[in-house]
Amino acid sequence: MNNELKYGLWFLGGVAIGALGAVFVSRGKLDFRPLASDLLSRGIDVKDALLSKVEAFKEDIEDLGAEARMKAEERKAAGSKE
Repeated sequence: MNNELKYGLWFLGGVAIGALGAVFVSRGKLDFRPLASDLLSRGIDVKDALLSKVEAFKEDIEDLGAEARMKAEERKAAGSKE
């Protein structure tokens, strides 16, 4: 089977599945509301977890920068005393 025929069949299968889904949704037999709300709530949980990780990483970088500034100032002070 050549690629054009194979991709054509996949496309037609996708169109058929999409049409079937549209018919079910229009007749009200398929309720996506609970699924959509669950998916969105899980997405919000992932977003919150990622933001907390980013915030912790940001604080670590700020602490590292502050320590580096302190060490640089200590070296300058020690160099000026000599």
